[in-house]
Amino acid sequence: MSVDRKAAAAAWKEKKVAAGVYAFRAPDGVVWVGATPTLDAAENRLRFTLRTGSCRVPALARTWRAAGGEGFVFEVLETLDPELGAMTRARLLKERLAHWRGDLGAEPL
Repeated sequence: MSVDRKAAAAAWKEKKVAAGVYAFRAPDGVVWVGATPTLDAAENRLRFTLRTGSCRVPALARTWRAAGGEGFVFEVLETLDPELGAMTRARLLKERLAHWRGDLGAEPL
């Protein structure tokens, strides 16, 4: 393995992954809120499941199809400190998810 590849692999292993809460807004105003330990991949993952028909939220999938997949907005609502321990991060994600769902009157993802 070259030095560049070793350095890239080491940097990837040390990368801190941001966890957080996000909203996915439909063009008709309906909002879904979710939480994830990998916030940087959440939008791509969600849009992929919707495009491929593998979304596990029937109401969101119906809304997506009705709108032709257009006009949806992904929004990061809150990012947690990447230095948090796994148990603290999981607890906070749960708490913050409940807060944002209530605050926005949102549907669960």
